[in-house]
Amino acid sequence: MSSTASGRNGTWRNWGGNVAARPAREVTPASVEELSAAIRRAAEDGLKVKAVGSGHSFTSIAATDGVLICPQLLTGIRNIDRDAMTVTVEAGTPLKRLNMALAREGLSLTNMGDIMEQTVSGATSTGTHGTGRDSASIAAQIKGLELVTADGSVLTCSDKENPEVFAAARIGLGALGIVTAITFAVEPLFLLSAREEPMPFGRVLADFDELWAENEHFEFYWFPHTGNTNTKRNNRSAGPEKPVSQLQGWVEDEFLSNGVFQVAQWVGRAVPATIPAIAQISSKALSARTYTDIPYKVFTSPRRVRFVEMEYAVPREAVVETLRELKAMVDRSGLRVSFPVEVRTAPADDITLSTASDRDSAYIAVHMVKGTPFQRYFTAAERIFTAHEGRPHWGKVHTRDAEYFAQVYPRFGEFTALRDRLDPDRRFQNDYLRRVLGA
Repeated sequence: MSSTASGRNGTWRNWGGNVAARPAREVTPASVEELSAAIRRAAEDGLKVKAVGSGHSFTSIAATDGVLICPQLLTGIRNIDRDAMTVTVEAGTPLKRLNMALAREGLSLTNMGDIMEQTVSGATSTGTHGTGRDSASIAAQIKGLELVTADGSVLTCSDKENPEVFAAARIGLGALGIVTAITFAVEPLFLLSAREEPMPFGRVLADFDELWAENEHFEFYWFPHTGNTNTKRNNRSAGPEKPVSQLQGWVEDEFLSNGVFQVAQWVGRAVPATIPAIAQISSKALSARTYTDIPYKVFTSPRRVRFVEMEYAVPREAVVETLRELKAMVDRSGLRVSFPVEVRTAPADDITLSTASDRDSAYIAVHMVKGTPFQRYFTAAERIFTAHEGRPHWGKVHTRDAEYFAQVYPRFGEFTALRDRLDPDRRFQNDYLRRVLGA
């Protein structure tokens, strides 16, 4: 086990660059036993403890001035059970490595988000999701997990073992303990056919219910200052496999979606008045395409342009009206928004603090490029989202607190009561958890 200072001059920063912290020490345990010892030592020293994965959250959920636990040595697959169709994986394993390893074994997760750099524990603990009519977030695919609690003991849970912990800890916000291993449901590797095409914003809203119902996975990006969107429909396919060619993939996914888009962001940041014109060009840069490939090559995409993000889940039946209000706000505000707005869906699940807990949900994500002032835009968007009882993504920028969450999560009290039992001394407390869960 190593114990070192964190980052440049002892400072840890997140991926988006909007959160920084100076932990007293950084610990990289090589085993569950070493992690337990680190937590007990922190208690002896009177220090708080937080775990951090890839730092892809835009909130300060992982920030601490105490002990920062880095799980990069807790990686790899522990076990594949082909009878139960599950895989147990160490908590620090990046999703990219898990997806590639499963594909080599002829297996896959059912659904996933579009970013693969996160660790499995970081992604699930904050409620990372993709889009799906019937298939839910990554956390909803968890069948069991192992976590080290505040006294250093190891707790395993599933729907049969410690079920009350399992109901909450799948999206535990780092408040209940430090996750050390996760067991996911998997299925035989399958193919997805993706259909990407531009579509007018008005048509997407008019046909949203139909587009959602007819596709296993539907999402779209709306380009502010335009009436244009780019839509994506993913559905299972019997084949044959027809991946995007290497040249086409480089041109569209790297050159246009990352390289040219980055330059456009630089120009827009330097000269905001150019943003509406750039948006018109950007919204028409990508042409329609179809391809068929294994799931992680369809669901995920490279994200090389760094940004800051706010995302809210609203009831699915409210998404069209919410988007109309968002567009009207942008149009009349004088804001210059250079990043597309992303819209996805998820079915209701049974996880206590999942943003889709007990209700079918639609996600609306607003972004601004790293280094650009985002407060005015996000504040105006958040006002619209909360008017529709929106629930913010736990790892993305928001200003809500425990009083608000008690109103929009019917089982909020169950989570805080469990936290009182598992972490009465608030070993895993930080400023973010104090705000969102209460003292």
